[in-house]
Amino acid sequence: MLDGHNDLLWAARELVAYDFDRLELTDTETCRTLGTHTDLPRLRAGGVGAQFWSVFVPDTLTGGAAVTATLEQIDAAYAMIRRYGDQLSLATTTDDVEEAWRQGRIASLMGAEGGHQIDGSLATLRMLYRLGVRYLTLTHNHNTPWADSATDEPALQGLSDFGREVVAEMNRIGMLVDLSHVSADVMRQALEISTAPVVFSHSSARALCDHPRNVPDDVLAGLTGNGGVCLVTFVPRFVNQTVRDWHLEVTDEDTPETPRATLEDVVAHVEHVREIAGVEHVGLGGDYDGTPRLPDGLEDVTGYPRLLQALADRGWSAAELTGLTSGNALRAMHDAGLTRAGEAARE
Repeated sequence: MLDGHNDLLWAARELVAYDFDRLELTDTETCRTLGTHTDLPRLRAGGVGAQFWSVFVPDTLTGGAAVTATLEQIDAAYAMIRRYGDQLSLATTTDDVEEAWRQGRIASLMGAEGGHQIDGSLATLRMLYRLGVRYLTLTHNHNTPWADSATDEPALQGLSDFGREVVAEMNRIGMLVDLSHVSADVMRQALEISTAPVVFSHSSARALCDHPRNVPDDVLAGLTGNGGVCLVTFVPRFVNQTVRDWHLEVTDEDTPETPRATLEDVVAHVEHVREIAGVEHVGLGGDYDGTPRLPDGLEDVTGYPRLLQALADRGWSAAELTGLTSGNALRAMHDAGLTRAGEAARE
């Protein structure tokens, strides 16, 4: 099982200032008390064998402060992987993922969640790649000077010329272009110009839940020719229209009165992406530890087997489930050059 997005590192920063003596990831009781959805025993119970750890920083941080905080997040990822080296293994290529699996360890990849994290610098982008970051989400919740966000007022109607340079440079160096969080115009323009598969690290289907963070059907259909993958997320307001409407009408905050999303909502999104994009273009990106509440049945990272069983009960074959859980994402990574051979060729 390869999951496209988990915010445990930001939770570690916020909860314990990266003190893994306090956030002991081998101790589920301690982690649950602190409020995380993720720890090592629960990852094992959920069948997670590869995880893109988000090295996210909020876009309230800008300029050099955003770059510094990103480096601190990357440093925390290395510290976590080193501390739990018997169970975690740093991965930057598909070969590394497969090697981690042979060793019985969880492949640990990194993705940066917001173009503000490069501070308008292609050199910074390249240095994040050198440090092991293998996707960049082009925006977070607000526009960058070079790309429109899904949840901000459009300023560019897509990508600026520099934004197009960012996509081209990511293609060149072998970093996945992540289109979660971006406007539909950015999605369409990036698909037009990208010479490598793109990903949505944690997004669902707009046809089923009308939230701007989700992917319109025409964009999903475009993944077929591009080779990209939409990694369906579990965030309740992205998968259940009643929850979405409640947040629009009542409060943006989660409260005990907030309606509940369910595992069945996520099943519907997975099946819709398969129907529109094709079974080779769908994966999973739960967004654990990046949202306060999750659907019933998917409350923490132990929920994946329940989701897979529900899909199997609906007729998904073993081969299709293998593609969903890892094969499709690994193929997109391979085709984007995230292989040892690809890295060597670019040296």
